[in-house]
Amino acid sequence: MNFGSSWQVFALGSAFFAGLTAIFGKFGVAGMNSNFATFIRTVIIVFVIAGIVTLRGEWQKPTLVSSSNWLFLVLSAIATGLSWLCYYHALQIGPVSKVAPIDKLSVAFAIVLGLLFAGEQLTWPVAIGGSLIVAGSVVIIAF
Repeated sequence: MNFGSSWQVFALGSAFFAGLTAIFGKFGVAGMNSNFATFIRTVIIVFVIAGIVTLRGEWQKPTLVSSSNWLFLVLSAIATGLSWLCYYHALQIGPVSKVAPIDKLSVAFAIVLGLLFAGEQLTWPVAIGGSLIVAGSVVIIAF
């Protein structure tokens, strides 16, 4: 397996950095407005990603991006922004040990949305894994 192009490696990296996001975010929003904290975070993300795109020589002309891509990227950005605003506010007022796992219910939502809108197929491993994520979140919420 070529680990440099393996989606599993990048997915694990995403999970690891999301875990760091929860811990750093919990301390980052302490004593300040969570919406403003999200704004600061977003501006920094823009600079970091711009730097990566520049270093890798991956800039493209915006006119070469299809209108369909633009539409879905804008919708994704809006959803991401709303998710971040909710997440940072939840971190500010709740324990990271409960907020982060509940946030991971996004996995179950993504599975259902993938089935409904992306034509993905429900397999036993996905159904069982998704159900376990939901069950774990219910346990965390209830206790």
